[in-house]
Amino acid sequence: MLQYQEMLRRILETGQRKGDPHGVGNIAVCGHHMRFDVSDRFPLITTRSLAKSFKAAVVELLWYLSGESRVDFLHKHGVHLWDQWATPEICAQYGLEPGDLGRIYGPQWIRWRTSSGGEINQIKNVIADLKRFPDSRRHVVTAWNPQDVDGVFVAPCHCFFKFFHAQGKLSLHLFQRSADAPVGVPFDIAEYAMFLRMVAQVVGMEVGEFVYDTSDTHIYLNQIEQTRELLTREPRPLPRIEINPDVKDIFAFRPEDFALLDYDPHPAMKIPVAT
Repeated sequence: MLQYQEMLRRILETGQRKGDPHGVGNIAVCGHHMRFDVSDRFPLITTRSLAKSFKAAVVELLWYLSGESRVDFLHKHGVHLWDQWATPEICAQYGLEPGDLGRIYGPQWIRWRTSSGGEINQIKNVIADLKRFPDSRRHVVTAWNPQDVDGVFVAPCHCFFKFFHAQGKLSLHLFQRSADAPVGVPFDIAEYAMFLRMVAQVVGMEVGEFVYDTSDTHIYLNQIEQTRELLTREPRPLPRIEINPDVKDIFAFRPEDFALLDYDPHPAMKIPVAT
C-alpha cells in the first residue's frame, strides 16, 4: 500500500508541530486523501503484521452495528481495544457506568435520538435507500452529534460517510476528523473497506472503491521512530478476504463469517497509542 507509505512520509516531511489532549505532542498535516480499489484485494497494510488485529476489526465493526455502547460485546469476543477509555474513573467523569463509552459510534449509527424522543437507525435506512434508489445522493451516515460529543471521553473520529452508486458498483467515501496515522489509520482503512464489502453484498451490488479523507492527520512524537522503521519496509502484495455469501442482512453477520487470506506481511511492530 504505497498510498499509506506516502501519507506517513508526507507527515514526517511537512507536518507541523502541534499540541494534543494527551500531552504527548505530535506533527500533523491538514487534509489527506487516499482511495483504494476494494473489488479484489483487501487494503490491509503489509509493512507490519495486523493479522491479530483483523479479528478485532471485525468484532469492533459488528459492535458498532449492534448499537451498543458498553464493552461487553467486545469482551465476549476477546477484544479489549476500548478498555483504557472505559475505566470506572473515566466513565464517572461523564456520569456513565464502568464499561460504558457513551453515545459514540454504535448508538449514533443505530439509535440516533430525535428531538421528538424517537430514534433513527441510520444503517437500516441507508440499506433500504440503496435498494430503493441506488443513485440517490443522500446515502449518508453520521456519528457526529453535537448534542452528545461533550458527553463522551472519545468523540467519534471517523464521523461521516456516504455511499456512492454508479453502473452497478458501490463505493464508500469516509471523512475522518482526526487520524492517528501509524496506529489508527491502517485499522480504519481495513474496517471501512470490509464494511463496504458487507453492504455491497447485502444490497446486491458489485464492490467499487473505498475513498478516504482525513482532516487532522498526525503522528505522535513517541511514534516517530517506529514510523521511520515502517518506511524502510517494502510493501508486499495485498491479501484477500472472504465473507460468508449467505448473509443478506447487515445485522446478521458474525465474527466467523470473515476470513483473511494470502496475507504475507512484515513482522509485527509495537507502536504506542496516545491515551
